[in-house]
Amino acid sequence: MKPLDSLVILDLSRVLACPFASMILAELGARVIKVEQPGSGDETRTFEPQLARDSAYYFACNRSKESITVNLRSEDGRKLIRGLAQKADVLLENFPVGTLARYGLDFSALSALNPKLVYVSCTGFGQSGPYADKKGYDTVFQAMGGIMSLTGEKGGGPVKPGLPVADLTSGLWIAIAVLAALAGRARTGKGSYVDFSMLDGQVSLLTLAAARYFALNEIPPRLGTEHPGRVPSASFRCKDGKYAHITASDQHWTPLCRALGIEEWGKPFADNSVRVERREEIMPVLSEKIGTIERARLLEMLDEAEVPVGPVNDIAEILGDPHVRARRLVGSFDYPEVGEFKALAIPYKFLGWDNPEIGRPPALGEHTESVLAELLGFSRDEVSRLRAAKAI
Repeated sequence: MKPLDSLVILDLSRVLACPFASMILAELGARVIKVEQPGSGDETRTFEPQLARDSAYYFACNRSKESITVNLRSEDGRKLIRGLAQKADVLLENFPVGTLARYGLDFSALSALNPKLVYVSCTGFGQSGPYADKKGYDTVFQAMGGIMSLTGEKGGGPVKPGLPVADLTSGLWIAIAVLAALAGRARTGKGSYVDFSMLDGQVSLLTLAAARYFALNEIPPRLGTEHPGRVPSASFRCKDGKYAHITASDQHWTPLCRALGIEEWGKPFADNSVRVERREEIMPVLSEKIGTIERARLLEMLDEAEVPVGPVNDIAEILGDPHVRARRLVGSFDYPEVGEFKALAIPYKFLGWDNPEIGRPPALGEHTESVLAELLGFSRDEVSRLRAAKAI
């Protein structure tokens, strides 16, 4: 048994943030019914790289779900959503502000039919405020939310992180919101509405940078891989051209210097406050010394000295890492016309519940007939009529 067994989620979302959230919930045991546009489906099905009829992008965030196709522009289609909402615990949607209200599928309409419904709206800028109708994508939220201003080399321009962090972290915020709302419902018996803004999510992640601004009125500069309040905390190029990342607190400073053969030089810098103040003096010495050592040897030396260090791995290196393999983070699923496709597991290990399992993504509309029959009692003739009317 999984933690979210018996939970039913009606997922009207597409692309990345909400689908990532609903995939996490699906592999924790929830039944996620993904509603897609007939004929085309979630637009990520067409993204590169393509694999048979679908894409690796779609696979990454839509595992373990059921797919039904419903035309929301059709009155019959909207009736189906109203019927399914009465059977659901949670509804997720990321339509532009006001879209579902025009269809009679907003929280007010659906909660009147199902007072226990948890309804989550994810938009770029929220349901209110001067930007409510503004359009945006992941990188726009990164830029506006401040993280891009913090990312990049010293003296250089802003750089986006290598992953769509606004989308992915929004997915985590959404999953947390769903679980919190369900916990509240367990006490009150009532559903709720969650207005989540992706920009809000990015601003809330500023944490330490915001704390420095509040405390020091400091706008943090770009420091590459360095930390604004700790020295050393940075990636260093080794003799073989590979990089290692070292983060050392005061208790690690002497062991680090001893391992590098510069213990006497390091004695005046025992306190981090001194090292931060004299960063421009310290970092070149460390960089020069580390640059004479092969990375594998450096990792061995510093692990032995119990100094926190790790290789800057590329994707192939980390996915092939023996620890990652031992933790079973890389698995696979089988998909029609593709065969076995590797995937990353949800990173939880439970004692007392069954662990999450990697399931395969659904083909477009694969479960339309079975979901309508099971949850709404539709016959094959009724499903055929809806197909003929282009409602599904």
